[in-house]
Amino acid sequence: MTKTQIIDSNTPQMLGVIGKISAINYLKEKKPLSFVRTYGCQQNVSDGEKIKGLLEQMGYGFAKSTEEADFIIFNTCAIRENAELKVFGNVGELKKLKKKNPELVIALCGCMMQQEHIVEKIKKSYPYVDIVFGTQAIQTLPKMLLTVLEKHSKVFDTQLHSGVIVENLPIHRDGDIKAWVPIMYGCDNFCTYCIVPYVRGREVSREPQAVLDEVKALVDAGYKDITLLGQNVNSYGKTLEPVVSENGEKIQVRFPQLLKMIDEIDGDFVVRFMTSHPKDCTRDLIDVIADSKHISHHIHLPVQSGNNRVLDMMNRRYTVEKYLELVEYAKSRIDDVAFTSDIIVGFPGETYEEFLDTLKLIKKVGYDSLYTFIYSRRRGTKAAEMPDCATDEEKSKWFRELLKVQDEVGYERYLSYVGKTQRVLLDGESTSKEGYLTGRNSQNILIEVPADKSMIGKFVNVKFTKAVKWALVGEIIK
Repeated sequence: MTKTQIIDSNTPQMLGVIGKISAINYLKEKKPLSFVRTYGCQQNVSDGEKIKGLLEQMGYGFAKSTEEADFIIFNTCAIRENAELKVFGNVGELKKLKKKNPELVIALCGCMMQQEHIVEKIKKSYPYVDIVFGTQAIQTLPKMLLTVLEKHSKVFDTQLHSGVIVENLPIHRDGDIKAWVPIMYGCDNFCTYCIVPYVRGREVSREPQAVLDEVKALVDAGYKDITLLGQNVNSYGKTLEPVVSENGEKIQVRFPQLLKMIDEIDGDFVVRFMTSHPKDCTRDLIDVIADSKHISHHIHLPVQSGNNRVLDMMNRRYTVEKYLELVEYAKSRIDDVAFTSDIIVGFPGETYEEFLDTLKLIKKVGYDSLYTFIYSRRRGTKAAEMPDCATDEEKSKWFRELLKVQDEVGYERYLSYVGKTQRVLLDGESTSKEGYLTGRNSQNILIEVPADKSMIGKFVNVKFTKAVKWALVGEIIK
């Protein structure tokens, strides 16, 4: 078990560095602007909000494009090869901006930067990049930036600091309705296809009180939709010492207990969470959701494959039968529960017959939607060395077949909502229909309703009148 070390970012040294940079920026003719582009998952989005929080404290405003910026940060994702190629393409386009403005500071951070071969490529092919830092070095950004500004030298910090949690970093949230709250970092699962444990480090959980304080503050500030984040939220608490209750009893706080504590917070809000690992999903967790006031009735439970041999090769440590037991129990306890999942098509060694087992599982569970991917080889993972028997053409064919099946299953699920009335949080304007707002119900389905912009941020009762493949359309019932 990784021992947890908690670091408070509000140290005199840290604040002193931030103060120096603020003074430098204050003396400039106009306020310098920063541009942060985040790739990948919700955890990266949350990291990006902390980076923006630091930038704001250091006296930076925010630009709408790289062309306007004095400081550019790309917060990267390493989960698939296409994501990495996209980053390199975008970094390549910054060369002309650097040539035009030699004072421009360029930084790369996030999961890609934890891979040694990536860092070497940056040093060799992108010499105009000033700062490179990893997933566990966000708090060092002010110090690195000050070095660049004062000494005009490049700075690299890609060391993994196992078991370290940094609290009290400033956060510039991207909205005032939805908020991300990380409850843990890293991963101990080492699925054979996944790079995450190597770039995010070993699993470590935040203290329950720190999570509760952050959620309470968000609710008090008017946030309505709060998502708890972790690579595997179901294993929350494994690295924590027991807490002592008011009556002196020692309590081991795991994810069901944390959810229950959060659910007891007063206010009008919904709580979501992701991502769950089936091997750690318990009936206790499902019972907490069933008996809650605030917790969404949507469970994202990545299965990856519907075949036990493939699951074993993936090192997922559960069977299809165990997975279905959890699904059936959830359906028995939560009438309107919705499931979504992740599916990998064409894992090394997977046969077409084994792929067909995945289609059977999709039909049996009845997913509302799926995140589907053709297997992407990740250097440094065990799966990258496994022999493969299917061609890219075959995998693409299987992928199209899977999409067709899920389109039919998902549309049938969405049709089952038509005629029902549910509570929906309206969170923004529709990008496809003028005069419509969008929102999410408890099942996390996209909802579109005709409504005035003044309704954004409010919970309303919506009767669903139409289903499309990606959303439900309805009308507000007063």
